[in-house]
Amino acid sequence: MTDIRRDLARNTLAILCILGLIGLSLWVLRPFLAATVWAAMIVVATWPLFLSLEARLGGRRSPAIALMTLAMLVVLVLPLWLAVDTISEHTDTLTVGLHAITDHGVPPPPDWVRPLPLVGDSLHAAWAQLAAGGHAGLLAKVTPHAAEAGKWVLAQVGGIGGMLIQFLLIVAITAILYGQGEAGAVLARRFGKRLAGARGEHAMVLAAQAIRGVALGVGGTALVQTVLGGIGLGVAGVPLASLL
Repeated sequence: MTDIRRDLARNTLAILCILGLIGLSLWVLRPFLAATVWAAMIVVATWPLFLSLEARLGGRRSPAIALMTLAMLVVLVLPLWLAVDTISEHTDTLTVGLHAITDHGVPPPPDWVRPLPLVGDSLHAAWAQLAAGGHAGLLAKVTPHAAEAGKWVLAQVGGIGGMLIQFLLIVAITAILYGQGEAGAVLARRFGKRLAGARGEHAMVLAAQAIRGVALGVGGTALVQTVLGGIGLGVAGVPLASLL
């Protein structure tokens, strides 16, 4: 009886220690979990493309990983970096414009506002009304919301910085997963087989195929939307249509 109690206490303590180690590990890895999940989905979705590139490079994996990583940087990090750089370059212009607005009021709406589809007339009317109020009317409308607007701007700046860091983490983890892709696939299939036998292993394969199909569908839809949106902005005459 004493041995049974001792074994029960030992097993309970061992389980608690294991759960504590798992919890601590997840707590340490928490900043990297989202980036790891995104990197895994990207690698699963682009694995056939990666294998094709590796075959074209004579079976050399390192150059293929370098090219895929460079492509990831161009697709994920470069647009965000260019947006931040464009905003920083035009900071002086924005500051001068804000000073001019606060000193002299909002200028009349430009000619390209009214032809905008769907929102052109309402935006032109609201802009004209704000311009008609002059300096005093602008201050009356802006002052109650100045503090909230400042907090929102600071939050967005911090969000952009955090997003850039997450993108860099995704690219770094993606490069690691490309180098260990086959081992990761074997481990995932063995894990599924250990949980539910052949059905679990088949479920892992189906999950990878679903990730690939959804990623290609979402990516294709986003590309079409971007092209159509850019064409619409260009036709409407919106400034900086390519950047938007």
